[in-house]
Amino acid sequence: MVNDRMRARCAVMALALLSACPVVAQTSAQPPAAQMEEIVVTAQQKRKQVISDGNIGVLGSKSALETPFNVTTYTAQLILDQQSETLGDVLKNEPSVRTTFGSGNQSELFVIRGFPLSGDDVAIDGLYGVTPRQIVSPELYDRVQVLNGANAFLFGAAPSGSGIGGSINLIPKRADRTLFRATASYGANSILGGNVDVGTRFGGDDMFGVRVNGVYREGDTAIDRERREVRAAGVSLDARIDRVRGTLDFGYEDQRAFAPRPEVQLAATAAVPRVPGSTDNWAQPWTFTKLRDIYMLNRYEVDLARDWMAYASGGFRDGHEDGEYSTVTVTNGATGAGTQSRLLVPRQDENRSAQAGVRGKLKFEGVSNEINAGGSLTYAENRNSFAFANYAAPLRASCGAAATSFCTNLYSPVLVDKPANGTLGGNLDNPPPVTKTLLRSLFLSDTIGILDNRVLLTGGARRQFMKIDGFDRNTLARTTHYTAAATTPVVGLTLRPTESLSFYANRIEGLAQGPIAPTNATTLNPGQIFAPFTSAQYEVGAKYEVHGLTATVALYQTTQPNSFNKPTPTPGNPGATTFVVEGEQRNRGVELSFNGELTDQLRFIGGITFNNAEQVKTLNGVNNGKKAVGVPDYQVNLGVEAVLPFLPAATFTGRIVYTDAQFVDVTNARQIPSWTRFDVGMRYVLVADTHPVTLRLSIENIDDKRYWSSSFGGFLIQGQPRTIKASTTFEF
Repeated sequence: MVNDRMRARCAVMALALLSACPVVAQTSAQPPAAQMEEIVVTAQQKRKQVISDGNIGVLGSKSALETPFNVTTYTAQLILDQQSETLGDVLKNEPSVRTTFGSGNQSELFVIRGFPLSGDDVAIDGLYGVTPRQIVSPELYDRVQVLNGANAFLFGAAPSGSGIGGSINLIPKRADRTLFRATASYGANSILGGNVDVGTRFGGDDMFGVRVNGVYREGDTAIDRERREVRAAGVSLDARIDRVRGTLDFGYEDQRAFAPRPEVQLAATAAVPRVPGSTDNWAQPWTFTKLRDIYMLNRYEVDLARDWMAYASGGFRDGHEDGEYSTVTVTNGATGAGTQSRLLVPRQDENRSAQAGVRGKLKFEGVSNEINAGGSLTYAENRNSFAFANYAAPLRASCGAAATSFCTNLYSPVLVDKPANGTLGGNLDNPPPVTKTLLRSLFLSDTIGILDNRVLLTGGARRQFMKIDGFDRNTLARTTHYTAAATTPVVGLTLRPTESLSFYANRIEGLAQGPIAPTNATTLNPGQIFAPFTSAQYEVGAKYEVHGLTATVALYQTTQPNSFNKPTPTPGNPGATTFVVEGEQRNRGVELSFNGELTDQLRFIGGITFNNAEQVKTLNGVNNGKKAVGVPDYQVNLGVEAVLPFLPAATFTGRIVYTDAQFVDVTNARQIPSWTRFDVGMRYVLVADTHPVTLRLSIENIDDKRYWSSSFGGFLIQGQPRTIKASTTFEF
């Protein structure tokens, strides 16, 4: 007969949906209804939203205090609780990151420690090239891991050459228990939808697992005339058979945006215009972005012996993108007058990625060694074409616009009919290959531990081989051929004087493809291939854990080479230039973060970042010491969640986001002002027949502040208007 204590324990576990418990007889005593409700509510409140553990690339999963790097991991619970719809929504919690757009389109671009990370360079389970490249639905993932800092050894060189300031790694969901969760949502003006999350384990010893996720949303956003549609699905299978573990993940995403509000460019002499109304939209009605991605990952792990494991993983992505884009270029900042053009871009991506290695531990006379060795391969093929448009003279005469543009105004947009194609590049129906990238690498590392692993020293290196080919869209001839190799070392030190405190330091490098000198009449070294850019990072920091809270402080410096055209006049060519790699940007910063539960009723998410990003080597030194474009000195993302004693089923949330002023150009002649945004929300947990039902309401930018949120890359991005989100989650 199961005793009362065991019955209560099983009830707690079952009602909290954390694991299965033994079946008890109907005559068994059950906790009172009020007690069961309290148990369910408490279990929901305590689910982790942020952890500091994470997957450190080839080093594997590490706890926060044994890692010589600054890692923050946002969980599926945070994604659910904050009603996050894109990766950018998740990273509103991260003070070291700002989300902006790519050049001319709706792709999310992440700026980490002042350096860009493109959507092409976001990894899934440690593999590049597999993630949907523009917009990602976070509901399909169990973890969103942010590693601040250079990472060429840990993850390898990123395919598109970004990621110098940090990386993002997505971890697919796994079936750890029987689960059925359904969420219905409403947001903005009329976005209706929801998602489902179903999983179970079966077979002897629960050796097999399946997890299925689906997402659907459609409707008008808070921006005038802008409409979004999202369809996404993911299936994760796993097996644990004796000493072998395997996973198989499939994903599908279909993201669509119609008349999305575009970014704003400034003409060379135009001042920064005042910010339009928070919901204003200058997009042309025929503009859109359609993104369709299908991807698959497969991973195997085999225990070779005690503390030794071999692993191999591989994946692919097939991506299709179609977009009609129309960016405004402001020529008069005072009046908002400017021009607008049209660009059609069909694109296809065929990517493959693989990694294999061995990881194991040795111990001899009190000294431990954790050895990692292996290799990786990433292949990315980009096919695309483009079309500009020619506009009739009456549409462009008043402002003297070129044939590919028409006259408009940021504050009184001129809406025109969709024009016919003008200048073409490539076959629009069957885009030709434009670039083919092959990255291969070999890596080896050893982490030495002494004094019962209170001192950990990591040393390693990755040898990276790059091969990039470029092709003419029209003739299909190969126009560039790039082969290069580089070695990126890493040294990391962790000192752990107590169980709750650690100090760390690292020296690690970033790696990106070196540039190729342009081919034109004025460049004296056309086609010259430069060695890969190697960025050096130095970092020291400390981590402290108290209750469920991890506090981290990090100080870092990263230097990144830059290229430019150096005037080199000749008697026959006075405007001649030489393309050189003689520039440099140096980012120095301090990060302070607080993530987790200080008490059972109080949770912090976020922190403060200071980043001094300077141009230290520029053409003729004229801009030496000036700030880098689009990198603010201060960033604050600080969220608080509180459970009040007199209303234990409710969680009240608040967040402040502050971004300092940002310069628009390298001369620092123009800048956008600092801005502050406030978000608030509430969650309330009900219990229906022992099942939790969670009601959520959040308001982002509660005072509907209008502001330029970013000037990175010289593009102005307007911040989102007041946005209301509501959802209800049923869990069985």
